[in-house]
Amino acid sequence: MDDRRHSRTTLSDVRHEALGDVSSTNTECLARARAGDPGPLWITARRQTGGRGRRGRPWASEPGNLYASLLLIDPAPLDRLPSLPLAVAVAVHDAIRKVVPPGGEPVEIKWPNDILIGRKKTCGILLESENLADGRQALVIGIGINIAVMPDSGQYPVTSLAAQGASVSPDELFAHLYVSMNDMLVLWNRGRGIASVVELWRRGACGVGEKITVNLPDKSLSGQFAGIDDNGLLMLDTGGGRLLPIAAGDVFFE
Repeated sequence: MDDRRHSRTTLSDVRHEALGDVSSTNTECLARARAGDPGPLWITARRQTGGRGRRGRPWASEPGNLYASLLLIDPAPLDRLPSLPLAVAVAVHDAIRKVVPPGGEPVEIKWPNDILIGRKKTCGILLESENLADGRQALVIGIGINIAVMPDSGQYPVTSLAAQGASVSPDELFAHLYVSMNDMLVLWNRGRGIASVVELWRRGACGVGEKITVNLPDKSLSGQFAGIDDNGLLMLDTGGGRLLPIAAGDVFFE
């Protein structure tokens, strides 16, 4: 697809629809895409009855937290899309940092796109895509941020913005996210700005140099987190001078 057909998104181009209870904001965005919505479109909801996380895990979604999804149509050539989760993580990291009190526990990014406060998870991000019948590609960026409610993830320690001393409503937090996401998508520039995105991601990175375990679908690997490469792949130092690149997995600090 010819990149020249796509100009940079500005705030005036991005629509927002606030809903009450929905199955999930991601599902709602995909339905809009199938119906011909051109994007970009934010859908936010008071509550999700069928929220989901990575690998189909359920995501508890009671009122008081932020549930938001952004629909993009043909956001970038396929070979550039793997860097988008990094840009999304930087945008969410920036929005959360704007509302937490200074001097508190560090707000960090855990590869690839979890946001931690004091090493506790406060945000879930799920990107989903679908090839539409008319040839377009729909991509949805789903974001759930714990503001008042701390659902037990079962995998990681969790926290909320309220527990970290932040007094912010879902609407106020979304206003910050709306701006920071737009800024990052402009910087990412359909994947052409990956170098700038990687630099910002590294500044907020959590656990570089520490021992980690990475759970893959078929096995677990342990080693030292050596950071990310210029394409955003996790680099795992397994010893003996060998760096193993990993494109997807669940990271646990030891």
